[in-house]
Amino acid sequence: MKICPYCHNSNREGYLFCEDCGQSLHENDTVTMTPTREMDETTQNLYDRTNWGTARFGKNAVVVLHIRDAPEPVTLKPNARTILGRSDANTTQRPDIDLSPYGAIDKGVSRTHAMIYRNEDTLVLMDMGSSNGTHLNGQRLVPEQPRVLRDGDEIRLGKLVIHIYFKSSAAA
Repeated sequence: MKICPYCHNSNREGYLFCEDCGQSLHENDTVTMTPTREMDETTQNLYDRTNWGTARFGKNAVVVLHIRDAPEPVTLKPNARTILGRSDANTTQRPDIDLSPYGAIDKGVSRTHAMIYRNEDTLVLMDMGSSNGTHLNGQRLVPEQPRVLRDGDEIRLGKLVIHIYFKSSAAA
């Protein structure tokens, strides 16, 4: 285990950056830097053809959430807004998608952690001021600042990892 010098998170061996805060784990180590190699034209052409997943979310599309270590994905037709979080017996506040069955409390998911909402023909993810943060493709979101979701994105709520996919459905 490698301890982050910034946030003191325990990271798995082999990581160069903290899984939680992104800080370099080699701050005090002497690391041998290798020069960046220049890509040849063939390699560059491969990167030019690489596409991000689509951001377009059709009127009748559904969202498929693949939660890490869960046996089955969760499928939902998002409302105008869908709250992701965990339930708590001590409050009446309930999220639209309760992540408690997936170890949410142990993984640092807040009661109202993040929100997914429709914005014309896209879906947007927004952290709702959660205690342990929301990450989109490895980047921590600023609370209350919306980010467009794309098919295939990785969302991390605390330490709970979810891959999101868009699926077209028949016209309703």
